[in-house]
Amino acid sequence: MRVMCLNGWGGTLNQELLPYVSQMVPDILCLQEVVHSPATDLDWLTYRDGDHILPQRANFFRDVCRALPDHVPTFCPAAQGVLWDEETEVPSQWGLATFVHQSLPVIGQVQGFVHKDFSPVGYGDHPRSRSAHAVRVFDYGSDRAVSITHMHGLRDLNGKMDTPERAAQARRLIALSDAVSEQGDLRIICGDFNVEPDSETLNMLKGAGLIEMVTSRGFESTRNTQYKKPGRFADYLLVSDVEAVKTFDVIHDPEVSDHCPLILEL
Repeated sequence: MRVMCLNGWGGTLNQELLPYVSQMVPDILCLQEVVHSPATDLDWLTYRDGDHILPQRANFFRDVCRALPDHVPTFCPAAQGVLWDEETEVPSQWGLATFVHQSLPVIGQVQGFVHKDFSPVGYGDHPRSRSAHAVRVFDYGSDRAVSITHMHGLRDLNGKMDTPERAAQARRLIALSDAVSEQGDLRIICGDFNVEPDSETLNMLKGAGLIEMVTSRGFESTRNTQYKKPGRFADYLLVSDVEAVKTFDVIHDPEVSDHCPLILEL
C-alpha cells in the first residue's frame, strides 16, 4: 500500500502536481492546503492577506478528484473566507482532503479540529483554525487494518517554536488517531505540522509509541527550491511499526509544491 502526504500549496503548481499524483496513484493521499470554491467555475483566484498575496487554484479539490477518479474523496474545511477575482469577492473554503482508493474498504473515520473550530465567516486571525482527518482502512495486501491521521498544524506568525496551543493541538491529533484506531492496527500520523524536528509536538507523538520517519531516515529537508524562507522542515510522517515499512522517501524532484511529497510504501 502506498501512502502520500503532501501540502498542496493551494494548487499553485497545479500543472505539475496533477500529472504527478495521476502517475504515482497513491492508495491514500493526505493533502493539505486544499481550496474548494463551489460558487465559481473559474480556474484561478487570488488570496490576499495584507502583503501576502498568492494565486490559488479555485477548485483545487475538484481538480485532484478528477486526477484520481478511482479514489473516494473527503474534504475537511477549516474555514470559509473569500478569494478574489480581480475586485470581486468569491466565497471559498480552505482545509485538507483525503483520497482513498476504492479498492480499500474504509472501516472507520473521524473528522475534527486540532486548533479552534470551523470559521464560517472568514479565515480568522492567526493562528487560524486547523482541521484533521483520520481514516481506518483494511489493507488486504498485509491482512491488517491501517489507520491514517493527518493535519495541517497551526501557523504562528512568530515562528515554529513550542507553544501551549501547539501542545494542545498535538493532544487533539493523538486523540483523533486513538478514536479511529483499534488494537493491532498499524498507525500512521502525518501532515504539515509547522514545527521543528526537536519540537514538543514530535516528542508527544513519539511518546504515544510512534516513530518519526523523516529525520530518523536522514532526510535533511521537506522543503524544495520553491520555498524561499529559512527553516527546512515542516512535514512529518510517523508510524507505529517500522517493520511494516517497505520504503520511505521525501521527493525533491519533481517540484509539485513548495513542500516535498512524503511517500510511504507498506
